[in-house]
Amino acid sequence: QVQLVESGGGLVQTGGSLRLSCVASGRTFSMYTAGWFRRAPEKEREFVALISWNGGAYYSDSVKGRIAISVDNAKTTMYLQMNSLKPEDTAVYYCAARQGNCSGYGCYRWLQESNYWGQGTQVTVSS
Repeated sequence: QVQLVESGGGLVQTGGSLRLSCVASGRTFSMYTAGWFRRAPEKEREFVALISWNGGAYYSDSVKGRIAISVDNAKTTMYLQMNSLKPEDTAVYYCAARQGNCSGYGCYRWLQESNYWGQGTQVTVSS
């Protein structure tokens, strides 16, 4: 069983950058597919990015080209580097992980059914 804790959120101006972290304990990410989702006020949860255990990365169209997902060599921390932030990126960001390897954009539907989620970290982008 893996436990996930996010950090790195905050308040940033439009065009700024943030790097979110998701630390895994109990297990490492080496046997998991993992990713990031977000929920903006009064909106449904939205897929942001996913990384398979062989390193394949997939992004939603709304963030592609501005955001990069990665996992450190120790497979204990997953990152979300966010650049050129926009007010519409304002949301609570959650990391999730599910045991098994799933590669491909559509794997976010499988991932979001996971029981393993972090508590979320708030990102606010001011205009």
